[in-house]
Amino acid sequence: METTLPLPFLVGVSVPPGLNDIKEGLSREEVSCLGCVFFEVKPQTLEKILRFLKRHNVEFEPYFDVTALESIDDIITLLDAGARKVFVKTEQLADLSAYGSRVAPIVTGSSAALLSSATESGLLLSGFDQTASEAAQFLEEARDKKITPFFIKPVPGADLEQFIQVAAKANAIPILPSTGLTTKKDETGKLAISTILSSVWKSDRPDGLLPTVVVDEHDTALGLVYSSAESVNEALRTQTGVYQSRKRGLWYKGATSGDTQELVRISLDCDNDALKFVVKQKGRFCHLDQSGCFGQLKGLPKLEQTLISRKQSAPEGSYTARLFSDEKLVRAKIMEEAEELCTAQTPQEIAFEAADLFYFALTRAVAAGVTLADIERSLDAKSWKVKRRTGDAKGKWAEKEGIKPAASAPAATSAPVTKEAAQETTPEKITMRRFDASKVSTEELDAALKRPAQKSSDAIYKIIVPIIEDVRKNGDKAVLSYTHKFEKATSLTSPVLKAPFPKELMQLPEETIAAIDVSFENIRKFHAAQKEEKPLQVETMPGVVCSRFSRPIEAVGCYIPGGTAVLPSTALMLGVPAMVAGCNKIVFASPPRADGTITPEIVYVAHKVGAESIVLAGGAQAVAAMAYGTESITKVDKILGPGNQFVTAAKMFVSNDTNAAVGIDMPAGPSEVLVIADKDANPAFVASDLLSQAEHGVDSQVILIAIDLDEEHLQAIEDEVHRQAMELPRVQIVRGSIAHSITVQVKTVEEAMELSNKYAPEHLILQIKEAEKAVDLVMNAGSVFIGAWTPESVGDYSAGVNHSLPTYGFAKQYSGVNLASFVKHITSSNLTADGLKNVGQAVMQLAKVEELEAHRRAVSIRLEHMSKSN
Repeated sequence: METTLPLPFLVGVSVPPGLNDIKEGLSREEVSCLGCVFFEVKPQTLEKILRFLKRHNVEFEPYFDVTALESIDDIITLLDAGARKVFVKTEQLADLSAYGSRVAPIVTGSSAALLSSATESGLLLSGFDQTASEAAQFLEEARDKKITPFFIKPVPGADLEQFIQVAAKANAIPILPSTGLTTKKDETGKLAISTILSSVWKSDRPDGLLPTVVVDEHDTALGLVYSSAESVNEALRTQTGVYQSRKRGLWYKGATSGDTQELVRISLDCDNDALKFVVKQKGRFCHLDQSGCFGQLKGLPKLEQTLISRKQSAPEGSYTARLFSDEKLVRAKIMEEAEELCTAQTPQEIAFEAADLFYFALTRAVAAGVTLADIERSLDAKSWKVKRRTGDAKGKWAEKEGIKPAASAPAATSAPVTKEAAQETTPEKITMRRFDASKVSTEELDAALKRPAQKSSDAIYKIIVPIIEDVRKNGDKAVLSYTHKFEKATSLTSPVLKAPFPKELMQLPEETIAAIDVSFENIRKFHAAQKEEKPLQVETMPGVVCSRFSRPIEAVGCYIPGGTAVLPSTALMLGVPAMVAGCNKIVFASPPRADGTITPEIVYVAHKVGAESIVLAGGAQAVAAMAYGTESITKVDKILGPGNQFVTAAKMFVSNDTNAAVGIDMPAGPSEVLVIADKDANPAFVASDLLSQAEHGVDSQVILIAIDLDEEHLQAIEDEVHRQAMELPRVQIVRGSIAHSITVQVKTVEEAMELSNKYAPEHLILQIKEAEKAVDLVMNAGSVFIGAWTPESVGDYSAGVNHSLPTYGFAKQYSGVNLASFVKHITSSNLTADGLKNVGQAVMQLAKVEELEAHRRAVSIRLEHMSKSN
C-alpha cells in the first residue's frame, strides 16, 4: 500500500503511562526511531500530552483520538502544538472544517456501513474485530471505496500478524499497540517490527535486500547502503547505524573506524521499495576524505562544521575567538548585518547580506551549543501552528522604524491561518516623522535629514572587486556564470543579445508602444535643442585664435537597472541622448528575467535608438563587461546610468583603473525627492509626489518642507500619504522608505530653499504660490518640477528632461545626464606668425619660471627662424 506517512503503520501508545514509562513492548527510544505514534487523549491527560508535544513535536509525528474532548478549543490547541492529525466525532467536523486534512472523523465497529462516514481527509475505524461475521463484507467494500487515508485500529487482544494482513486487504494503515511489538529476537507473543516492514517492502534483488539512503539530520545524503529485516531490527534495537553487507553479513557502521552513527529515524519511501535512515554521524561517513559518499557538505551544514572547528581552534584573543566569547561583539555584528539585509535591494545584494546574517546568527548558536538541527526542528515545529499572533513589531524596533504601537493588541486567536487572516486587519499608519525647524537644533535637523546609510566602500569593494577581476580575466564565461547565479537565467548560452533584435522580443501592447514613442520624441526634441550650433571661436589677441568644438563619444554603455522594477524609461533617458549626440556604438546592459529574456520594452527602445547590443547582465559584472570588453561584448568609452550601491561602486572602480580607460557619468544612490509645499498645495498632490519616489526602494528617502502649515494642513497630507500608500502594490517598500523620511516645518520660502540647497535633492518639487519665482533661489538640485501641474513622474518618463540625476547630495557638484554627457569638447589653437610674436615672450617667460626648457625652446626656435627669414 502506498502512503505519504514515513511508515505504513502507526504505533499506539497508552497515556498513562506514556512513552517514558513503557514497561513492555517497544522502548521509548525504539518508538522514537519509528516516529509515527498514536495517542488517545482524555481531559485528564491533555496537559501531559501538550507537555509532550512541546518537547517532542518534531521528534515524533503524533496522531490523536480526541473523541473524549468536548472543547473545540482544546482540539485546536492540540493542532497548534503540532498534532499532525486529530480524529474527532462526526458532529465535531463542521466546527473544525477550516483545518482541512488535519482533521478526520472516527467511528467504532466492524460494519461496512461505517465506511460512509469517510471525508476527503480520510477516516479512522476504531475497535475493528477481524473475527466478526461482517468483517469479510467490510473488507470488500473498503477496497471498492478506496478511502485515503484510511486508518484502522483493532480491538484489544487482536492477533496483530493477522490484523496487518486484514489491513493490507482493506488498503488501510494499521494502528498497532506498542505493547504488542518488539525488536528482540524470538520474543514470543510479540510481533517483530522487522516482520511488519519486510511484509510491505518490495525488493527487486535476488537476495531480497532493500536499498537504503543514509542522510544526516539536515537531510543531506551521506551514502547508499543495503538493509535486511535482520539489520533493520538490530538498528532499531541498538538505535545505531546497522546495515546488511552484501558480503560480510551485518555491518555495524563505525565499529572499526570509530565513525559511528546514532539512529534518529527510519522510514520507507512512497513505493515501499527503498529505506531512509536519518542518523547523527560522528566523523565522516565516506571512507575517503570527505563527509559523505556524494561529496562534501554545502551551505549551512558546511558553515556549521566550519564554525565548530573555528570555535575549537581560534587563537585566544583573536577576532574569531571573540565572536564565540564576546556576546556584545556578536550581537553588534548580527544587528549590523540585519540592518544591511533590510536595506538590500537586488537579488544579488539580498543573497549576500542574508548569507552574512546567517553566518553571525549561526556563530551565536554554535557559541551557545545550539546545533543547526536544533534550529531546523524549531522551524518545523512552527510550521504546524494554526493560531495567529498579532503582527506588531516589538517596542524599540517598531519605534526605530517609525511604527506606532497599536492602541490595543488583540489576544491570540484560534482561527486558522488563512491568506486573508494573515493580512493585517488594522495596519499601522504610514506616516513621516515631523520636525519643527524653529524648535530643534541645526545638528538635530541635519541628523534627521541624513540619507539612509549605505554599505561602507571597503565592504562593497570586497564584493565587487573579485567580480570585476573575474570578468576582466575570463570574459564571456564569467559574465554568463554571474547571470546564471544571480538572475537564475540558466538557459542563457551567450551573455549578449546583438542587433538586429528579433521582432518576437519586442511584442508590446499598442498603448505601451504609443507611450514609448511619445516619450522618445519629447526626449529627442529637448536633447536635440542642446546641440551647439557651431564651434566656439575667439581671437584672444591679434593672430591668436582659440576654438572649441564637440565630438560624440564613440562607444557608450547604458546601464538599465532591474531589481524591484522594470525601467524602460531609463533606457529612453540614456539611449535617446546617445543617439542624438551621434555616438557610433550604443551598448545597453540590463539583467535578464529568469527565462533569459529582456523585458520587451527595453528591447524596443534599444531598437529605436539603434543600440548595437544588449548585455544580459546586471551589477558589477555588467559594468566590468562594458568597461573592459569581452569576446562578444563591445568595450565602451563611457558608462552611464543609475544603479544600486554595488553598481555605483563598480563604476567608480573601473573609472579609476587606467587599464579600463573608461569614464562615468556621476556617482549615484537611492532615489529621493524633496517637496516644498505651502497652504496653496493640494494635499493629495503632495502625497502622490512623495510616494512616487518612496516606492522605488526601502532605501529611498522623501522629504516634505512645509511652509507655515497648520496642524489641519499637515494632518491632511499625512492622511493622504497613508490612504494612497495602502492602495499601492509596493506598499511594503513604501513603509520601509517612509520610515526614514521626514516633514520639516518652516516659516518662509527662504528658509525652505536654504534647507533644500543644503540637502541638494535629486528631485525638487515646488508646490507653492508663485513657484516660478522660487526657481531663482535654487542652487543645488538634480531637476526641478515647478507648480501643481508638474508631478515628478513627467520628468521620469515623458516631458523630455532627463531622469538620470545626481543623488545622495551630489547635486552640489554634478549635473544630471544631458546631451553633453555623450560628447567631449576638443579645443584648438591657431596662431599666425604675428600671433606667435605677440604671445611668445609670455610663453617663454613662464616656461623659464617653471624650468621647462624644452617648452621655452619650442617657441624661441620659431621666433629665431622668423628673424633669420626677415
